[in-house]
Amino acid sequence: MSPVPPLGDLRVVEFLGLGPGPFAGMLLSDLGADVLAVARPGAARPALAENRPVVELDVKSADGRERALRLAENCDVLIEGFRPGVMERLGLGPDDVHDRNPRLVYARMTGWGQHGPLAPTAGHDINYIAITGALHHSARRGEAPTPAANLLGDFGAGGMYLVMSVLTALHERARTGAGRVLDVAIVDGTTYLTAMLHEYRSQGTWSDVAGTNRLDTGAPYYDVYVCADGGHVAIGALEAPFFAALAELLGLDPAWTGVREDPARWPELRRDIARAVLRRTRDEWADAAEGTDACLTPVLNLDEAAGHPHLRARGALVPAPDGLPGWRPTLGGGRFVAGRTAGAAPARSAAEVLARWGRPRAVTGSTGT
Repeated sequence: MSPVPPLGDLRVVEFLGLGPGPFAGMLLSDLGADVLAVARPGAARPALAENRPVVELDVKSADGRERALRLAENCDVLIEGFRPGVMERLGLGPDDVHDRNPRLVYARMTGWGQHGPLAPTAGHDINYIAITGALHHSARRGEAPTPAANLLGDFGAGGMYLVMSVLTALHERARTGAGRVLDVAIVDGTTYLTAMLHEYRSQGTWSDVAGTNRLDTGAPYYDVYVCADGGHVAIGALEAPFFAALAELLGLDPAWTGVREDPARWPELRRDIARAVLRRTRDEWADAAEGTDACLTPVLNLDEAAGHPHLRARGALVPAPDGLPGWRPTLGGGRFVAGRTAGAAPARSAAEVLARWGRPRAVTGSTGT
């Protein structure tokens, strides 16, 4: 028998939305929690909702609202990602739910937060990271910023921030016995992620001019370079010993090790690195750098990543479920949570979850996946 997973005794109701909410629900489920997702009747399933059962409820009806409240009575956490005021208008706001279950952790996931001038307006990852300063530094000097898909805002500063907040509130509840309402905003999470940049800026070691700093492609030894075959390698030789290893690997003039920190020499050093990298293909450089401290790695696409020896050894990716093409990530390669794999088909139906919660008929007529 597999050991009980870390969150094996946790019950979560998740009102399905987009982006960070489903990501958090997926993560909590992969940590072992009983997560029951609630969707509108006939609504399409969003991305990242495949590893947990879904129950359909028309929460705009009196019957659907009551069924949702009964679910909240029997769970530890409720996650919702609607605009401010929506759940209150449905009669499912924090006050309504806490009347039934004062121990509940009520987690509200939005981009702008529950208050502030932008709170009632629409937005997406790119907008949230833009006003925090994070997007500004995703650019080379003189070029427009480029967002890294929606990984930074939605998932790093949103979904992960949400799970951290939920687990913190549960820890507090163990001490106080009381639940809490969490106002989790992507702008807050992204701003927190910029802490090091703000610290460097206050010390005078970080410039507001994008693409001029050590970590935003300003330094030539921390950048991406094109190879002979059109592929790319990433170089991150920040520390002196690692740069020395890089210089040896690329065949650079050893004198660079003594002057590499001089920004006035960076354009020349960049040209030398670029010329050297162009002598081989991406995979030739990857083979040459293997086992060294040169901090040079190939830039892989998602399918190639699944075949990288290190990710294979870690069990980081597994084939997609149900015969679908592609791959799905695992949570710590299965080392952290025995027997649970991210992206796997749900191991239980909505009816099984409800029966375990002690209310098998609370949502009669619902469907599960």
